[in-house]
Amino acid sequence: MTPDLVDLPGGAFLMGQADGRDEERPVRLVTVAPFRLARFQVINAEFAEFRPFPFDDPRKPVTFVSWFDAVEYCEWLSQKIPVRLPTEAEWEFAARGGLAQKPFPWGDDPATSRPNYATRWLTGPEPVGTSAPNGYGLFDMCENVHEWCSDWYDPRYYDYGPPENPPGPDSGTRKASRGGAWRHHIKIARCAARSSIPPEFRYADYGFRVAASL
Repeated sequence: MTPDLVDLPGGAFLMGQADGRDEERPVRLVTVAPFRLARFQVINAEFAEFRPFPFDDPRKPVTFVSWFDAVEYCEWLSQKIPVRLPTEAEWEFAARGGLAQKPFPWGDDPATSRPNYATRWLTGPEPVGTSAPNGYGLFDMCENVHEWCSDWYDPRYYDYGPPENPPGPDSGTRKASRGGAWRHHIKIARCAARSSIPPEFRYADYGFRVAASL
């Protein structure tokens, strides 16, 4: 199986959120080059081709994958099609779906306004593509599972990161992740929300999607 990659135009956008958490500030103008991002999170059926394991639903996103697992999957899949993990900047650009400084991929309405919010994600992630896509045709951005990014994490990176194609810090102890997850009280994250854990950790609400350079 090969990922359904969406061509994204790249360009300049305002990264971060002025009234968000400390690590989301300062809001800054960032430019990303055109790139491709998978329309869906990597699913169990895809990951099982790389590393067989038991799973309950082939269409659910793979979970319990460390950052290293995700990178190894990308390296394996790159024998067919060159892929990698997205940077934080690429991920946020994609999540916004062309909407400038809106908190969510669909705009301003709160996460709890999404259809069937109260009855979703009760015991785990759901099959990918069960919510409406954003403006770029990407599904499950900001929801379902946290998604690993390529960057090392620094809560103060926005103070010194380059304005063009920021790759993240040179080193660190935690890897950046983006998006909300089914285990949280508020199950959909804002586009600007940042999170991180050590790269060797594996959790039930951590997955990923692949990206590719153009």
